[in-house]
Amino acid sequence: MSDVAELRNRIQAIDRELLELVAERVSVARRIGANKRERESATLDPGREAAVIRHAVERGRALGLPEEPVRQLFWTVVGLCRSAQIEP
Repeated sequence: MSDVAELRNRIQAIDRELLELVAERVSVARRIGANKRERESATLDPGREAAVIRHAVERGRALGLPEEPVRQLFWTVVGLCRSAQIEP
């Protein structure tokens, strides 16, 4: 197998891991949503969401990743999880 094929296989494995982690995050968000409904708390927490994004950008920067794509990625993930919290 060529080096490129091996590297592509590694990327596919990483993609699977990423999707599994996103699915796990959504599952935890659903549990948080259920807890918030039981307590009759607001689902939307803009301050918490902004803190999550800031932390992700800072961590990404420390890993040598560009800020804006990391910010966009995490806003997408946060939005996905927010939607999951709203679902009963």
